[in-house]
Amino acid sequence: MSTPSVELVPLPAKRRVAQLVMLAFAVVIVMGAYANVGLAIDGRVPAGMLTYGLGLGGFMLAAYLVLAKFAPWADPLILPLVTLVNGLGLVMIYRLEQAKMGGASATNQLVWTGVGVVLFSVTLIVLRDHRALQRLTYTAGALGLILLVSPLTPFLGREINGARIWIGIGGASLQPSEFAKLALVVFFAGYLVAKRDVLALAGRRLLFIDLPRARDLGPVLITWGFSLGVLVLQKDLGSSLLIFGTFIAMLYIATQRTSWVLIGILLFVGGAILAGMIFSHVHARFEVYLDPENSEFYDRELGGSYQLLQGLFAMGQGGVIGTGLGQGYPDKIPLAFSDFIFPATGEELGLTGLMALLMIYALIVERGLRTSIAARDPFSKLLAGGLSFILAWQVFIIVGGVTNLIPLTGLVTPFMSQGGSALLSNWILIALLVRMSDAARKPPPQAIQDEGMTQVFQR
Repeated sequence: MSTPSVELVPLPAKRRVAQLVMLAFAVVIVMGAYANVGLAIDGRVPAGMLTYGLGLGGFMLAAYLVLAKFAPWADPLILPLVTLVNGLGLVMIYRLEQAKMGGASATNQLVWTGVGVVLFSVTLIVLRDHRALQRLTYTAGALGLILLVSPLTPFLGREINGARIWIGIGGASLQPSEFAKLALVVFFAGYLVAKRDVLALAGRRLLFIDLPRARDLGPVLITWGFSLGVLVLQKDLGSSLLIFGTFIAMLYIATQRTSWVLIGILLFVGGAILAGMIFSHVHARFEVYLDPENSEFYDRELGGSYQLLQGLFAMGQGGVIGTGLGQGYPDKIPLAFSDFIFPATGEELGLTGLMALLMIYALIVERGLRTSIAARDPFSKLLAGGLSFILAWQVFIIVGGVTNLIPLTGLVTPFMSQGGSALLSNWILIALLVRMSDAARKPPPQAIQDEGMTQVFQR
């Protein structure tokens, strides 16, 4: 009688069921908030509640099915957390639309969410092994640079609200810097994996810090110069800060040298001060940051403090527990559906709601960093760490700007603000994190694990 053979088939069923339950719970929370807005405004549940609920739930179910099929070992928390933030953004945009705020459209945002889920799914299906991106290191770098400078192209670039960060084709517009950040993170990860041993070498010691060798400062100076070029030519303080900060963070992850962080901070602060002294649009941002209540800056056409103060007043009005969804005046904040959706949310959900929202972002970043730690190769560690940092850095920059902790920039709140470019690029970012978490959490083929494994006996 022949010995039965045993085939181990990975079926992380418990993890997927828990993820589906959390995903459904996130959609229920969003629909409860949606109903709350309608009840507060006119005393009845919104007529389109079922349409929005089925639309959001259907998109997320499709994302779940693709994830379960093509990345079954992925972190189960990431998709439900992103769904909750994306859904709350839809609720706030719908709230502003009901307040007759021009430009706000929950329907358009729901459509963009669907497109984002499609890109999420396509990324998971096509990119079966994220390590293939390492072979495209310099291609990704070139693509990122082309995307960043494309708004400077005559007849293609568009200047909106003083910043030249858009390209337009017919009636459609796109912000290429949102996609450039992903390409540049891939480039940074591939480059630093190849050069990290050289960049980690220590030069002279100053006090308690080992400074890098002078010959190794080239990459940092080039990135610094390029970020200042973005700041000067495109008047885009947000992208400039995002790119340079991400490179320095990834450089620290690769080399573990604190000196690189200090050098990066000194370079950017020095460059920002110099730009503020030379260029009027940068100087205007610093004036508002230092003295937002100055009457000279209040009604200034570009770079005025009216928008910032309205956001601060709104958060002050919300207090600890908020005025309640549908019971505030967020429509009095200019661009409350895009740049200033965070203070608009703070008015109606209060400090408690904002802290919960920031905690959700922190959990998404934490799961990404956990993936970075668990990754089995240096490129994956750097790529997961860079993508996680760029999400956290973007949240810090926009929240710091609207609370006047730092000067205002042109960035938006990830997954919440209305607009296609940022939403689509962030869904691709999440797909990359999911793909890497699947690779990091999947057991080796030769490992025998009882949990999540089904034994198929063949005689």
